[in-house]
Amino acid sequence: MSSSRDGAADAVTPPAMDMKVEVVVIPVADVDRALAFYRGLGWRLDADYEAGPKFRIVQLTPPGSACSVHLGRGLTPAAPGSVQGTYLVVADLEAARADLLGRGVEVSGVFHNTYDNGFQERVDGPAPDGRSYASFATFTDPDGNGWLMQEVKQRAPGR
Repeated sequence: MSSSRDGAADAVTPPAMDMKVEVVVIPVADVDRALAFYRGLGWRLDADYEAGPKFRIVQLTPPGSACSVHLGRGLTPAAPGSVQGTYLVVADLEAARADLLGRGVEVSGVFHNTYDNGFQERVDGPAPDGRSYASFATFTDPDGNGWLMQEVKQRAPGR
């Protein structure tokens, strides 16, 4: 599938059925520590199932999300802390950042990106024009898995 530079997809035949991302696996070293961290963010605990010493699956869902995360033992060969740049979309980045800070989470300052000189560079502060999809902040869980909060005040058509 090709797409134009502005992100609008060229005409394609739609798939026969919906395909939705339901779960993202987050590799962690200590399931209980990770569970406490994500519960501390206010995420809903959906399941915590253990089938012996080598398998445990914990499912949590961020508020308002249709996609959940799985933590556990025996879920993935990925190294703890190896998941980076997973997006959490928020309507108000400053409020989301303040909430996380109030919960004791270390959160980066708000930043936006510029693309001068042919590469991406982070610049302190929100996007000057305040547009959706352009302002960010980051945080990590206790294992170093990195989350990227992106402010979306108004969705682009079709998203």
